[in-house]
Amino acid sequence: MTMASSPLAAALLTFVIAALLTALIVPLVRWMGLRYGLFDPPDSRKQHDIPMVRLGGIGMVVGFSLALALTWALGGFGTVAPDRDQLIWTTLAGALCYFVIGLADDLFALPPLPRLAGQVAVAVVVWSEGVRIGAIDLPLGLFGLPSLAFPLPDGLSLLATVIWLVGITNAINWIDGLDGLAAGVGGIAAVGLLSVSFSLQQSAAGLLAASLAGACLGFLRHNFNPARIFMGDGGSYFLGFALAAISIVGPAKGLTTVSLLFPLLILSLPLADMSAVIMGRLSEGHSPFYPDRRHLHHRLLRAGFSHRRTVLLIYAFTQWLAALALVVANVEMRFLWLALATAVLIGAVLGSRRQRHLLSDPTTGSTTATDASPSFPCDAGRDPQP
Repeated sequence: MTMASSPLAAALLTFVIAALLTALIVPLVRWMGLRYGLFDPPDSRKQHDIPMVRLGGIGMVVGFSLALALTWALGGFGTVAPDRDQLIWTTLAGALCYFVIGLADDLFALPPLPRLAGQVAVAVVVWSEGVRIGAIDLPLGLFGLPSLAFPLPDGLSLLATVIWLVGITNAINWIDGLDGLAAGVGGIAAVGLLSVSFSLQQSAAGLLAASLAGACLGFLRHNFNPARIFMGDGGSYFLGFALAAISIVGPAKGLTTVSLLFPLLILSLPLADMSAVIMGRLSEGHSPFYPDRRHLHHRLLRAGFSHRRTVLLIYAFTQWLAALALVVANVEMRFLWLALATAVLIGAVLGSRRQRHLLSDPTTGSTTATDASPSFPCDAGRDPQP
């Protein structure tokens, strides 16, 4: 039996290889960053007290790419049709381009507008190569009605695709404000996209999602609180674009028609957070790029939750939304997965409330400063990415 004849086995192998390679490569990246001075030193205005390298995205990209290359060499992509093959290569090329944009920002601190212009330019090229939202699907079949699809003219298709790719990329970048947050949310979303892609017989996109999930897990080995390295903008841009593109290619029924309901559910938490932050800034007369402390993780920290509890709570909500997407996608044993995800979410909420109560001073009601104070250890110790 070859890997091509067993897509699930190929996905599992790809996931494991990506996780192991990333976990092994990231310490080397950290060593090189420290060796050549590519780090943020600690000072009085930053949250970290040791030099922090913000180039961890290099390890993620290398682990992700090598795992896919090995899977391809072993025949895991052997049954991919030529038109699907083009979408896969376009997705990979676009993700690498976004990584380069983010890496340039990590090294040279680019202003927001040049970064945004580069993201839009790459998204336009990716659209021209076939990774596009060509129609909006209304899955009315879930309610016993005929499903409807509304084709988009090229202009609207381009606009929708660019907004989708750039929007999700920056949503992932903007939640990268606590140790392990972006990598964990991205990994959970990738697993959700993996399940949806395989349920729709899109094995090639599933392999991409499996490799991405593995890279996130391998990186979390070094990035979960207390982090020893940050993924930087290079890593978050790569992760965000890969999720956005896979969410188009994976649920696609053809080259132009895609149902956005599944990825919208899976990625709704970072998208909602980004939308709320932008609307809040605009309502106060600020630029959407104005740095502040209004992200969801900032609010949870101010509410008295610890760093780790905040991250785990957001993980729990993300995995519940991913399980809900599995129900919509009619995945096998979908209600079992939703029940398990609901139990995890309830347990996380109750556990967090209990911890917050224990941290409260019984006489003043204030929280202890050791674990629940509103410190905001954002990526690389700088002001959080807007």
